[in-house]
Amino acid sequence: MKRKLICSLLFIPFIVNAQQDLAKYVKPIIGTQKMGHTYPGATVPFGSVQLSPETDTISYELNGKYNGDVYKYCAGYKYEDPTIVGFSHTHFSGTGHSDLGDFLVMPSQGKLQLNPGTAADPKSGYRSAFSHQNEVAEAGYYKVKLDDDGIVAELTASKRVGMHQYTFKKSDQSHIILDLISGIYNYPDKNVWTYVRVVNDSLITGYRQTNGWARTRTVYFAMSFSKAFKSYGQKNYDRKQTYRGFWSKFDQTKNFPELAGRQMRMYFDFSTADQEKIKIKFAISPVSQENALANMKAEIPGWDFEQVKKQARAEWNKELNRITVNTDEEDKVNFYTAMYHAFINPTTYNDVNGEYKGLDQGVHTAKGFTNYTTFSLWDTYRALHPFFNIIQPSRNNDMVKSMMAHYDQSALKMLPVWSNSANDNWCMSGYHSVSVIADAVIKGVYDGDAEAALQACIISSNHRDYDGIGDYIDKGYIPAEKSGTSISNTLEYAYDDWCIAQLAKKLNKQDIYQEYTKRSGNWVNNFDPSTGFMRAKMADGTFQKKFDIMSTHGQGFIEGNSWNYSFFVPQDPASLIEHMGGKKKFASRLDTLFTMHLPDEFFAETEDITREGIIGGYVHGNEPAHHVAYLYNWAGQPSKTQSRVRMILKMQYKDAPDGLGGNDDCGQMSAWYIFSSLGFYPVAPGSDEYSLGSPAVKSAVVKLENGKTFTVEAINQSDKNVYVQKVLLNGTPVITQTIKHADIINGGKLTFYMSSKPAR
Repeated sequence: MKRKLICSLLFIPFIVNAQQDLAKYVKPIIGTQKMGHTYPGATVPFGSVQLSPETDTISYELNGKYNGDVYKYCAGYKYEDPTIVGFSHTHFSGTGHSDLGDFLVMPSQGKLQLNPGTAADPKSGYRSAFSHQNEVAEAGYYKVKLDDDGIVAELTASKRVGMHQYTFKKSDQSHIILDLISGIYNYPDKNVWTYVRVVNDSLITGYRQTNGWARTRTVYFAMSFSKAFKSYGQKNYDRKQTYRGFWSKFDQTKNFPELAGRQMRMYFDFSTADQEKIKIKFAISPVSQENALANMKAEIPGWDFEQVKKQARAEWNKELNRITVNTDEEDKVNFYTAMYHAFINPTTYNDVNGEYKGLDQGVHTAKGFTNYTTFSLWDTYRALHPFFNIIQPSRNNDMVKSMMAHYDQSALKMLPVWSNSANDNWCMSGYHSVSVIADAVIKGVYDGDAEAALQACIISSNHRDYDGIGDYIDKGYIPAEKSGTSISNTLEYAYDDWCIAQLAKKLNKQDIYQEYTKRSGNWVNNFDPSTGFMRAKMADGTFQKKFDIMSTHGQGFIEGNSWNYSFFVPQDPASLIEHMGGKKKFASRLDTLFTMHLPDEFFAETEDITREGIIGGYVHGNEPAHHVAYLYNWAGQPSKTQSRVRMILKMQYKDAPDGLGGNDDCGQMSAWYIFSSLGFYPVAPGSDEYSLGSPAVKSAVVKLENGKTFTVEAINQSDKNVYVQKVLLNGTPVITQTIKHADIINGGKLTFYMSSKPAR
């Protein structure tokens, strides 16, 4: 017995030392400028709490209309801004639309100000100037000096709890403000109701219900202070509340323990010594105040800020160590920052006891799985979920189960399109849950009821009154008169139907396979042979007369034009090539896409893409074209796939605040980077094949959940040596431009031999 104990003790340091501190390469600040829309705050992998600074409070509407400036604040933080308004607990990472920003906390000193002030007049409110020189952003930790009052703010987090630490100067007028009005993509009527209960002199609980991108969203909270506040109060800014009952019998502005309203800001007063630290634990729950408090007690029972910070970093290192790469330092920053972004979303959406609020607004318990939300599926089905099927299969299994729970609770009986906090936002086109589900089943990741999953896919795909599906079923396309995104919808439905066909084939449902294989060919109905491009079609079967191949408006596309969308047939590139005139003409057209010059007028129509996110006419900063560089493989010119991929990696991903060429979109941009850096990419999720490219790492070791490893080695790899001369899989030549999922999961070694010249 003693001998066994000694051996185990000797083995522990080896395990600890085997885990590298890869978190040091993560730079959360990357992508925050221009259209990056990521945030630099504190979170743990897939955490519910994503605690981060807000740099302004821009309203979604201005004079009754959409305020274009709000788009710059999708993540709450804009790198160029000189002030910080406060620190809120929920955020989206890299989305092109937004919500959240719940429960903003801000420390201050001196005269109490409950208004956040404005960027033009920051001294008129509680916001504070700050400098990036006094800002630290790491995986699981954020620190900044608030210059106006000299307060140092530090943030860290567990999965469901945010932890703040504020270092004050000596003062009898130190305050911590809890802004229950503030939110991202806010507008005057967004807050439906807010409730706060002051339990004692260091604990408050409550909830907030909002009507935003998520139509019916309620978040419960528990907020605990490390030091008792000496007094507290609130101001209600709601001028529209017609009926207030008889609560006016009380003075609710100061030291009143039960508060409710639509537009409240609270404050808590302290006396502080010089360099005194006041800490806050702020837990959230989708279910109840009691669950929020239970989350807090379970995850951060004490007040050791450094220990929580250390644990957050350890959680990040555990996930980042799933892949170890050998490459130069800048590429390591890009690679591990990409992994960091890929592991932020989807987010955990159940309490420590397993309870969560369902789409039916009832309380459910996740039995045997973790329930997730934040499914930006129009983006993430392309590479993020396929990446999870390799590196996070257990999580992706739970994510599919979460989608199935969503379907079961849906009054419409539809799988999620863009789910957020027990709501569907219905954003973007397609029914891409079916892609994620099919890919997980086909690759052996999903261990649930595959027959039920297939039925959910079929029922979702036949919801006739949703976004043109009825016309799509009847005509094989969506008439331009019926939808402004008729082509996008048709193309994406066709791909999704192909995924359903592959799932049916896996389950030996030949009749369903045949039906959906036929539906997957509907893309042809929008292909105009006279131009060789996708073109909107009218209800009478004629093509729309007004045709502008460059325009992103009025042509039937969502976030794209015909140049980019005409290549969106990932399920059947060979047929697309044939329709476009054969391999030579197809490759030439791809060349034109990557080398053309876009006029300035093109950007006048777009708010989500800048010139930095485009190479020629290829829009890498938006997802529909993410597979396009790999299509050269089907055209018989793999060397151009190799050179284009390496060019995109260098041009669109950089170690800088504006380092991303577009929105990260909940990890999709980053998943593209990871796959492409490793030398392969899932052109058509739902297939078990990956298309080969050009690895940007010298070597990489992928640690699989089954205990095996998959190694990528690139012999003679350099910035000049981007061309692949030959590929070996476990010593055997790869004679196609693909490898299979089983080749990876079974473990082994993929070796690329690189050169500065294309292979013959």
